[in-house]
Amino acid sequence: MAMAKAKPILYNAWISSCSHRVRIALNLKGVDYEYKSVNPRTDPDYEKINPMKYIPALVDGDIVISDSLAISLYLEDKYPAHPLLPKDLKKKALNLQIANIVCSSIQPLQGYAVIGLHEGSMSPDESLQIVQRYIDKGFRG
Repeated sequence: MAMAKAKPILYNAWISSCSHRVRIALNLKGVDYEYKSVNPRTDPDYEKINPMKYIPALVDGDIVISDSLAISLYLEDKYPAHPLLPKDLKKKALNLQIANIVCSSIQPLQGYAVIGLHEGSMSPDESLQIVQRYIDKGFRG
């Protein structure tokens, strides 16, 4: 008799836009997964899963993937049903370009690592203006 295959485990937080992206991909793909909510800043056990302490992280068997775009591309290859990306190469490239703009140019500015550096040195309105400037720039691009 074959052993039941373990479900992938998604370590994430409700507040994380990166976690939202992965949950959307998992649900669009129809993947049955285990949801584990963590606070990477206060959970000492999470560092064993992802030493960088970033979320999300997907544990699938013996692999740990800890970047939302890498997780989504892994899911795309592992579960080809219900594709996330178009087959047309031009459309696929445009989708990946947009995903990279969000992941590398827009989203990092919203994280604790960046906003937290400015706490006390500028007002919340000033921080918001800086973040909005780069979000607008990314979406215009």
